[in-house]
Amino acid sequence: MKAIVVTDQAAGTAGMTLTERPEPPAAINDVIVQIHASGFVPTEIEWPSTWTDRAGHDKTPSILGHELAGVVTALGYGTTGLSVGQRVFGLADWHRDGTLAEYVAIEARNLAPLPGDVDFTVGASLPISGLTAWQGLFQHGRLQSGQTVLAHGAAGAVGTMVTQLAREAGAYVIGTGRAADREKALDFGAHEFVDLENDALQDVGDVDLVFDVIGGDVQRRSAALIKAGGTLVSVVGPVEARPADGLAVDFVVEADRAELGEIVQRVRDGRLRTNIGDVASFDDALGALNPTTRRSGKTVIRVRP
Repeated sequence: MKAIVVTDQAAGTAGMTLTERPEPPAAINDVIVQIHASGFVPTEIEWPSTWTDRAGHDKTPSILGHELAGVVTALGYGTTGLSVGQRVFGLADWHRDGTLAEYVAIEARNLAPLPGDVDFTVGASLPISGLTAWQGLFQHGRLQSGQTVLAHGAAGAVGTMVTQLAREAGAYVIGTGRAADREKALDFGAHEFVDLENDALQDVGDVDLVFDVIGGDVQRRSAALIKAGGTLVSVVGPVEARPADGLAVDFVVEADRAELGEIVQRVRDGRLRTNIGDVASFDDALGALNPTTRRSGKTVIRVRP
């Protein structure tokens, strides 16, 4: 099968190649999915799990990608809850071969049914962005109606999901980003926008929840804005700045079938819009994964036409 692999960590995304790899077998509790579309997160190249297995051993050549939408073609021994021919989408294990391939072996529990009226491209754009926003807001941030959320990177793939889900939950959302991101952030539902390069972040006032996708100095300045009992939620590694009288949580997103179902239902009924940037065919994938301009939204590769 065709797959996009990396073998040289120092080469970064420039080291990606489209090559032939063996089709994966279905282990116990696995399914084999024929992939129609795969999402991609650029920082995958920096993740240790891209290069080593759980025991720390080199696992290259590694197949990139962790988000998928496709059709189940085979079931491993003992697999329940899914059937051959079923449309699915989900989030592949960090340490196993990924989804920028024609087929993937994946644990059944990491997948959810993809309704027939949702395109494979849309399905592949949802798992990481949608689950990250959902888990950060509701599991780790314990968001309640009437609270104020400071959503960094509000025009990005995760930030637009954070904004929409928080607003639906009854929160007041202040989005941040570059000046060029203002209109997009407001279009996706932010009540206000702060230009991190030109506006004074401290003028935002007190907030209940900071959703941080940036870290560094922005995180430090944001921690000072959190109300007593509030929460700083980070997806950029261990928290460096903690609120004076609140919680700081960093987390890695996890696959969850029920949450994927909640997210895709919101897409179907119009409560949630996707933020898809570049869409490329498998043959043109290497160029799309190495853009010459700043990414705007989720990059999705159509593995099958």
